[in-house]
Amino acid sequence: MLPFIRSDLAQFTAYKPHPSSDTANSVPTQFDRLDTNESPYDLPPELKEKLAWTYQQVIETNRYPDGGHETLKDAIAEYVNESPGLSLSNTAANISVGNGSDELIRSLLIATCLGGEGSILIANPTFSMYGILAKTLGIPVIAVGRNETNFEIDISAAQFAIEQTQNPPIRVVFVVHPNSPTANSLTAAELAWLRSLSEDILVVVDEAYFEFSQTTLVGELAQRPNWVILRTFSKAFRLAALRVGYCVAHPEAIAILEKVRLPYNLPSFSIAAALFALQNRTQLLDSIPQTLSERAKLIEILSQQPELQITPSAANFIYLRLKPNAFNSQDAALKTFHQKLRTLGTLVRQISGGLRITVGTIEENARTINRVQAVLANLEF
Repeated sequence: MLPFIRSDLAQFTAYKPHPSSDTANSVPTQFDRLDTNESPYDLPPELKEKLAWTYQQVIETNRYPDGGHETLKDAIAEYVNESPGLSLSNTAANISVGNGSDELIRSLLIATCLGGEGSILIANPTFSMYGILAKTLGIPVIAVGRNETNFEIDISAAQFAIEQTQNPPIRVVFVVHPNSPTANSLTAAELAWLRSLSEDILVVVDEAYFEFSQTTLVGELAQRPNWVILRTFSKAFRLAALRVGYCVAHPEAIAILEKVRLPYNLPSFSIAAALFALQNRTQLLDSIPQTLSERAKLIEILSQQPELQITPSAANFIYLRLKPNAFNSQDAALKTFHQKLRTLGTLVRQISGGLRITVGTIEENARTINRVQAVLANLEF
């Protein structure tokens, strides 16, 4: 370590993009890239042409982008207000926009826990960036487990952790709805526990997969100023390359986030793309029924494999594990399973004792099924 670097950073592992790739290079196109929960569909050519025209004729690259995001926030608020069962009206004052949800998570951590004022609570397995970002800021991470069958949060352990953790106390609870990598939505019991938490604790509900689950907690925000909802344009809206995330919260919470975010944090092209996506949301989101149908097909067919157990999914991916006692060495069998799928051309994510598989195109999913069956037929441990 260089002498001027914080000593604890030596213990950290950086987030690895494209975890199934062996190098920092782009993943070869001959692979079915089902490891990062992206949409398998690019923007339609006509929208790309409009964006190209906007870049050529409207965007001035010598000028800073819109630092206040007001037009984009108005458009996001209009979209959020279309959420099923929503009875409140959100405005730009309820929205903050980030360079991906990661920036918003980091801003939330800075606003709540920095300087030894708080720690965070997570329930593993879950999205790794909550813990990674907290640790890079020197913020303690308290982790509890989940039910091994249905992946519900261990509420008793979580509540005990909140009651017992001091110096610093737990200031933020992160949950994903539905969770990644396990694809399960929050249950009534989990929601009741979250609602019971003190207003001294920030509850961050990550709804990155909202468009697939169509289940949202945005309607809770009017009564819960200590809740923040995260969403993204990287999944259903097909803009993973352009890094646009947003959050919905009480205006006072948004005002604080605006204080700590970086200036001009979204490039002009990303702002333009997000606006185009919202203006054309009916067209872009038309692919969701097919994704849900393909997800059901994957679960139905792969569940017939006696070696596999698959939990229900409310997202654009499935999570499968090898059944206990199916192999003498579960870890070795899972690692081999993962590697052989890659050899055959399907990239999936090996994580937390299972494989997370993004729902791809019809053709990709058909190849996935065939390859999984072929690997299992020859997997011996």
